[in-house]
Amino acid sequence: MYIGGDAPVTVQSMTTTDTTDVKATVEQIHGLEGIGCDIVRVSAPTMDAAKALKEIKKNINLPLVVDIHFDYRIALEAVKYVDKLRINPGNIGNPDKVQMVVKSCKDYGVPMRIGVNLGSLEKDLFDKYGYAPEAMVESAMRHIKILEDLDFYDTIVSLKASDVPRMVQAYRLFAAKTDYPLHLGVTEAGSKIPGTVKSAMGIGMLLFEGIGDTIRISLSEDPREEVKVGRYILRSLGLRNEGVQVTSCPTCARTHVDVIKLVEDIENATEKIKKPIKVAVMGCAVNGPGESRKADIGIVGAPGNHLLYKDGKIVRRINDNEIKEVLLKEINEMANGS
Repeated sequence: MYIGGDAPVTVQSMTTTDTTDVKATVEQIHGLEGIGCDIVRVSAPTMDAAKALKEIKKNINLPLVVDIHFDYRIALEAVKYVDKLRINPGNIGNPDKVQMVVKSCKDYGVPMRIGVNLGSLEKDLFDKYGYAPEAMVESAMRHIKILEDLDFYDTIVSLKASDVPRMVQAYRLFAAKTDYPLHLGVTEAGSKIPGTVKSAMGIGMLLFEGIGDTIRISLSEDPREEVKVGRYILRSLGLRNEGVQVTSCPTCARTHVDVIKLVEDIENATEKIKKPIKVAVMGCAVNGPGESRKADIGIVGAPGNHLLYKDGKIVRRINDNEIKEVLLKEINEMANGS
């Protein structure tokens, strides 16, 4: 899988398991893959965790990234088994240690991600700039120079902050200076709803401007929710066209269908479908027919029974108690090509 250039924007997530628990970690990675995660990252805070990567890699299909801080020895072990190393070269000690890690990355063909966070800036940069986007950019350039001086250019960069305006400005400033591929994210974004909003605002603005090559949504949530949000962001910008996409009304007094429950059930039941299928769930005949005619499959609420649309045409009427069953049957038939 490629990142940068003309390659599609990818969605990443990170495991929440203890990396030394290989079984649990592999199971979580398989779950992430099933709902559309493109790249997965694990943390290796100890040597035992780094050694566990060998068995993890054997049992997964996704590209594997390892997150390491400070200890170059853990990096030297982990690089044998992974597809990318997330480590800041300026934080792992003297130049000899850095050179050893860079050489190992070259030997194994493993790229590095430099990850700058606004909350953990170098002291001299904080004293110079405070919590400013310019501090993040200078920090990233400092780490990049260490690698370039060692003739290493297989690098991706992130400049994350929990503050959306500063995060956006940091990426804009950095993108104007270099052509290195960018990993986008609003770090420590929070719980599901506020974190989704912050991530969508920050990442969405940058992607719309053509900045960014891979994204990670950082939520205090099950990592599967991060993948879902990431895919929705890409879909909303026309950067990804896959899976079941539901158009639904916000409901009002005209509604003749339990739209809220129906949409939730459909999205949960179809989250693993990759084929692009557009579904409309509309509560009444005001906007319902127009949205359903645009969709592959649609339901329009009506008194007594409801109109089922398929390929833009009304095909039958259905009762309340069969709406979910009929919609899922139609969606699954489309997904399977029947």
